Amino acid sequence: MSIKQQSVSVTIMGKEYKIACDPEEQEDLILSALQLDTQMRKMRDSGKVNGPDRIAVMAALNLAHELQLMKMQNAALKQSLSECLTKISDKIENVLENP
Repeated sequence: MSIKQQSVSVTIMGKEYKIACDPEEQEDLILSALQLDTQMRKMRDSGKVNGPDRIAVMAALNLAHELQLMKMQNAALKQSLSECLTKISDKIENVLENP
């Protein structure tokens, strides 16, 4: 049984957009739109970037940069966790082999 997509309305910089998405993804979509709206309004209000297209591109670049940083941090955490689990596993094996 397939889940039908539903239309969700989000407002970004005063413009309403209707976007189709799965029901279980609606909350994430709304939160993402709010985050984008916040970023774009900050850009516009700073006065450093003019025009909705340039504001959108700069906001997208900022959010992509944040995502890239989070991915790198996640990879480092995974590596650290993997190393810790390997050490624990080695200690357990050592204890079991040498009672």
